[in-house]
Formats: sequence, structure tokens, C-alpha cells
Amino acid sequence: MTNPTLALIEKRVSANRFDAAHALSETEIAELVGLATRAPSAYNLQNWRFIAARMPEAKMRLRRLAHDQPKVTEAAVTFIVCGLLPDHADIPTRLRSFTEEGFMPASMASGWEEGARAQYADKRVARDEAVRSATFGAATLIHAAEAKGFATGPIGGFDAEGVARAFGLEPHAIPVLLVAVGRAAPGNWPQKPRRPLHEVLHIS
Repeated sequence: MTNPTLALIEKRVSANRFDAAHALSETEIAELVGLATRAPSAYNLQNWRFIAARMPEAKMRLRRLAHDQPKVTEAAVTFIVCGLLPDHADIPTRLRSFTEEGFMPASMASGWEEGARAQYADKRVARDEAVRSATFGAATLIHAAEAKGFATGPIGGFDAEGVARAFGLEPHAIPVLLVAVGRAAPGNWPQKPRRPLHEVLHIS
């Protein structure tokens, strides 16, 4: 019997056509984001933000900044997945319950905080971490949505600076990906061919 998680990965497609009559409730949206936040992040910073464009005005505003791609407005919701520039001062809060329950010594948590402070002093490294965290979050969101029976369409083509302005994002929030989620409409392609493993895999 095929493992359902592996089957989901093998059959997932990037949808471009969505049923515009389909809607997602706030509860369903919250459940999806709750699952997305199970993704890994460095130092457990969880430095991401998910903005759910669900109302017609918000989706149209976003569509104009995404090269007028119809799926932005036709999907039930299009998420703006942002990475936040990492702040080492957040680490004690992120780890407090973990240390209080005895899983991690407080001294280790302090070491993580100092390590993050030094690591992210380089602005390029900090930005890379924000993008990495958002990407992990977006990938987990996609698979969570697929597992719940929804279609997904990740979108990398959009005006990130325009999105930041239009949705009032703070300077430390970087829009990394859009993810359209909803019910698939007829006409989507099957999964496109994948490169053979010998081209992408090297074992040393």
C-alpha cells in the first residue's frame, strides 16, 4: 500500500485554474497556517508571516502586483508568505516553554541567542535566512493544503516591493512567495516531467 504522504508528493501539480465560486472559511485558513508553521526554522525563530488575501478587493490588489495572473483572484485564498529578518532577541521567547519543560538547558538557549546575534549581524546572511524560512513555510503550506484536498499554485512572479507597500508590511518583512489555494477547476495540466535523478543527484 502506497504511503499517502509519498503519493501526495508524487501527484502534486501547480494549478493555474481554480473554481472561483469556492471559498475557504477563516477556520480552514487558520488550520492551514497552523500546519505550515510546523516547518523548520533556524534557532526555532519561526520568522515567517502568512497574509491571507481572501476578500475580492485584497485579491484584486494582489493580482495587479502579480502580472495580472488570474489564479490570484480565482483561488479561494492567495497567501503572501513573508520571511522576517531574524532577531536574536526573539529566541528566549521562542524557547521559553521548551527550557521550562526541561528539554533544553537554559544555558544552551542563551548560547543559541548569542550565536544568532553573531550570525545575523551580516545583513546578507539575515536576508537569506528570512527567505529560507519563508520557503520552508510555503512548501509546508502547499503540502498541508494538498493533504486537505485543495489545489495549490505557487507564484514567484510578482512585485515584492509593491506588495510590501500595498499590504503595509514592516521593513523587516520580505514577501517571498505567493501561494494560491482553492478547489481546482477543469483544465489544469498534469505534473510536468521531472529531470532524471542522475542529473540532479550526486552521492559522495
